[in-house]
Amino acid sequence: MNITSKTKVIVGFGSCGIAAGAAKTYDKLVAMQQAGTIDFELSKTSCIGMCYKEPLVEIKDNSGWVIYGDMTADKVEAVVLKHIQNKETAVEYAVSAENFAAVEEAFFEGQVKIALRNCGHIDPESLEEAEQQQAYQAIRNILANEMSGQEVIKTLLDSGLRGRGGGGFPTGLKWKFAAQSDSDEKYIICNADEGDPGAFMDRSLLEGDPHAVLEGMMIGGYAIGASTGVIYCRAEYPLAIKRLNIAIGQAKSKGYLGRNIFGKDNFSFDIYVKEGAGAFVCGEETALIASIEGQRGMPRKRPPFPAVSGLWKKPTNINNVETWANIPWIFNHGAAAYAAFGTEKSKGTKVFALTGKIQNGGLVEVPMGITINDIIYKLGGGIQNGKKFKAVQLGGPSGGCIPAELGDTCVDYDSVNATGAIMGSGGMVVMDESTCMIDLAKFFLHFTQDESCGKCTFCRIGTKRMLEILERITEGKGKAEDIEMLELLAHQIKDNSLCGLGQTAPNPVLTTLRYFRHEYEAHIFDKKCPAKVCKPLLHYEIDPEKCTGCMVCGKKCPVNAIDGDRKKVHVIDQLLCIQCGECFNVCRFEAVQVD
Repeated sequence: MNITSKTKVIVGFGSCGIAAGAAKTYDKLVAMQQAGTIDFELSKTSCIGMCYKEPLVEIKDNSGWVIYGDMTADKVEAVVLKHIQNKETAVEYAVSAENFAAVEEAFFEGQVKIALRNCGHIDPESLEEAEQQQAYQAIRNILANEMSGQEVIKTLLDSGLRGRGGGGFPTGLKWKFAAQSDSDEKYIICNADEGDPGAFMDRSLLEGDPHAVLEGMMIGGYAIGASTGVIYCRAEYPLAIKRLNIAIGQAKSKGYLGRNIFGKDNFSFDIYVKEGAGAFVCGEETALIASIEGQRGMPRKRPPFPAVSGLWKKPTNINNVETWANIPWIFNHGAAAYAAFGTEKSKGTKVFALTGKIQNGGLVEVPMGITINDIIYKLGGGIQNGKKFKAVQLGGPSGGCIPAELGDTCVDYDSVNATGAIMGSGGMVVMDESTCMIDLAKFFLHFTQDESCGKCTFCRIGTKRMLEILERITEGKGKAEDIEMLELLAHQIKDNSLCGLGQTAPNPVLTTLRYFRHEYEAHIFDKKCPAKVCKPLLHYEIDPEKCTGCMVCGKKCPVNAIDGDRKKVHVIDQLLCIQCGECFNVCRFEAVQVD
């Protein structure tokens, strides 16, 4: 049968989709086209957030659209043929549909897509498709209506948008400070270098809707009087950089970037991409500026703030990717429409990279004010393998751990900060009962200690001393005074470090001490790890009632610490045992007990 050209097959081609095999799926669809047995349009899009179902394929025709998950190359042909030729939905693989509620995934319920509005719905390398979704309409209207920079900033202030990169400073106020700085040369910077799980959000936005970020920066440039924008993006995001450069080239060719934009001789603006080396400290504004200038990425003392003296010592406004992506929507729909979402002091939506021990990991965008439990259980589908929710680490490596008993905490700046965590750039790591909170704190502190630029004594040496204490505790060598010393060091580092990396580095330790002090005490005083994670604190024994004498554990023991004949009860020599856990892993009869 002949299929109209309106039937489209669209493959999710974000980094997560490619990693899951989307390229092979796409190649299979190309082969189907070339075989001539079926006719359809084939294109690519980005990640729609449902990373746990990648590769994703959307089929769109006059009757609506259906998104199919787990579309590996060996499955996609049968699904496409069934959908297009037989006009039947392959329900077993369908994850979302326009006109078929039976396959609607709870993952999308409760989400509000503003920053992510076009991700997964347009070809990110097509300016035409972006313009069909209002790309560059906001800046066009601002210029056509001859809005002043002050009017643009007032609209942003009225929307209540706060910076989505970490601190949550009011975006309009930040722009106002830069606009008030007296200089003929000003700069706009997009910070796309966050090094925590929230960086996945930055990458996905740049890969999925680069024109939204470019337009947001253009609006910012117009508002403060800047003519140059810089996107500082870590080099580890090659697909994001590729699509950014494609988008910049397209915008220039249409006259959307360059001199006298839209024929207005009072506005010229250009953007270029600066690739960073991926240093976590360069997520801090002044360290980022130093890196762009070709210097080592180290923070500077403030004041002066970048709004007064930033890039090349000129007034500079810096926002992160998500912040810039929100701005065109605000001007297309109005400040009141944006402020209608969220809470009194935290307006709009927030994007989170949902990961960890969660059923449905991926990228979600939710209105401010939603609870942590709603994100985890409604959108995320709950904890893997039926285990209990223990805590969520919010705000990236410098964030804090919020316990399950605070799961009804609203996700807004004030409520999250009150727990000791931070909103950060959107990392949300979910933990279950098998997580050792001291081991987790050690993991994050190891990262921030390693990423310290070394400029501050408290950050450089203080985090090292804290890490040494945590290592000692997890090795069963903890001392009674360690808890007090950890708290003392943590507060000194927070109070005396120069930049946000050092000031927030102790957060994982302080919040685990606050909510899971009993685990520290168990490690130090009882020499036990309640989560059974810290190997030096584990004790393995064989239950004689369950041991069948199969000899598998003895054969697998790397140090020959298990003795016993066939069909006889085995025994572990505690002097030889190195707590590797191999016997526990291979025993099929649950005879090996760990304490």
